Amino acid sequence: MSALITPPRIAGYKGIWFTLGFKFEYGDKYSGGLGTYTANHEPMAVYAPAVKKTFFTYGGTPAADKRELVIMVSYYDHEKHLVPKPVALYHDPAVDDPHDNAAIHLDDAGYVWVFKSGRGNKRPGIIFRSTKPYSIDSFERVSDGEFTYPQIWHDDATSGFFLLFTKYTFYKDRGPARNLFWKMSKDGRTWSEDHRLAGFDGHYQTSGRRGNKIATFFNWHPGGNVDLRTNLYYAQTIDDGKTWTMADGTPLTLPVDSHGHPARVLDLQSDGLFMYTCDLNFDEKGNPILLFIVSRAGEPGPKGDPREWTLLHWIGDRWESHVVTSSHHNYDMGSLYVRGKEWSIIGPTEPGPQKYGTGGEMALWTSGNEGKTWAMKRQITHGSEFNHSYARRPLNVEDPFHVFWADGDPTHITPSRLYFANSDASRVWRLPYEMKADFQAPEEIGY
Repeated sequence: MSALITPPRIAGYKGIWFTLGFKFEYGDKYSGGLGTYTANHEPMAVYAPAVKKTFFTYGGTPAADKRELVIMVSYYDHEKHLVPKPVALYHDPAVDDPHDNAAIHLDDAGYVWVFKSGRGNKRPGIIFRSTKPYSIDSFERVSDGEFTYPQIWHDDATSGFFLLFTKYTFYKDRGPARNLFWKMSKDGRTWSEDHRLAGFDGHYQTSGRRGNKIATFFNWHPGGNVDLRTNLYYAQTIDDGKTWTMADGTPLTLPVDSHGHPARVLDLQSDGLFMYTCDLNFDEKGNPILLFIVSRAGEPGPKGDPREWTLLHWIGDRWESHVVTSSHHNYDMGSLYVRGKEWSIIGPTEPGPQKYGTGGEMALWTSGNEGKTWAMKRQITHGSEFNHSYARRPLNVEDPFHVFWADGDPTHITPSRLYFANSDASRVWRLPYEMKADFQAPEEIGY
């Protein structure tokens, strides 16, 4: 399948507002401005040094009062400090669900690849490729397939494209189970078979790549119940999936098929704890660092407190755990940055105007000793109208587009704006919600 697309330009950056519709005493399970949702779509932005632009994708909408998902693609020009009108790459008016958001990557020739998530076997995952390097003017629809939560890593020198993703198995007695897979392609067009990574009850994963190492960590859904997600499992490969190992190199037999499998790193279930993945990065030696939130409940509200932002770091011979801070919602997702021994986290750790809703006020946390101790260096946003959520780290990150996210009121449908900030969080910009010119400078927000 190959079809040429000239996507329309949209006059502004309007993020999607969404609610899952599961109501509890303290509000929705998750809701609000979810243009940069989920933690399981990776990456959502990539810096291209050859042209000094950060290309990014997000879930948009045609208008503030519409709940229709549009897969948007754009870039930030670092030299000109401008953004173009974004392109609406894919729009299905019947879909309002940012689970269908996309991941983005660039190959070594500069072609922009967009992997739109499917939703089980109800809607297909779709692969798009730009027709010109470093351009978003036109794309070809390369192929459709079954993949949800795409996590795409690329290296022309090795496997080419390495896609980690989810497929659903449906059971009459307990509904869908989310199973983890991977597949590879040298050219993005011809793919290997789907290889099962984990497949018992259900899982959510977050992954990363450093050199030839591809690493992933994931949780377990007992009985297929995503609200009971618990435990932490880790696996890595350095040979394009031929073999998978634990962090110390011990081989793993896949798929992970039981809650006590050797891939398990933390037994949280025994303590009645829940785990929500955020980000995976690597230290200067290439050892994995996992960022996740540990909660006491699968529902919003004080019952789940303290929701601890937790790091698990492989230090060469063992895993070392450190708590960074705590926040008020299971889906307060943030990102981890590593520069030598100087590490930082950006995320909505501080209470926002909608206290028990998804997100809050953004903050920058720093550590000067490889994550052992942390301090909040700066609260990035203050006195906001809406909660901010899902702070995303671009691949090959470059200032000032160091992190980007969206806002929105979790309690009812509102406009959702998109933001980015520099590495020390001293400056914040909002992408233009309305645009008259083809290119426009982001608006700097003074806090």
